[in-house]
Amino acid sequence: MGPAVPIIELVLDRQDVVWKMFGSNSMVRVTKKSVDLWCLGVVDGGTIDGPSIVIGGLQLEDNLLQFDLQSKKLGFSSSILSKGTKCADYKFPTRKV
Repeated sequence: MGPAVPIIELVLDRQDVVWKMFGSNSMVRVTKKSVDLWCLGVVDGGTIDGPSIVIGGLQLEDNLLQFDLQSKKLGFSSSILSKGTKCADYKFPTRKV
């Protein structure tokens, strides 16, 4: 689950819709010469109108996403590492074209 840091909870459109980010999805380890530290792994959105931070690959890693294109909804899990598995363990079915 990553370093022992507080869990980040993003509350979405309702109070019961929460995306939890554990240390493995929020912190990046930096080691250079005699430096060994952890940094919050988000990208500054800058000063242009728009999102203040960007959720990227680090935050999405080992989370499952379900796209419902018909109803225009996105379903998500919090980190599946808490279930003792990771995305690399999944054997997704392949489709013949």
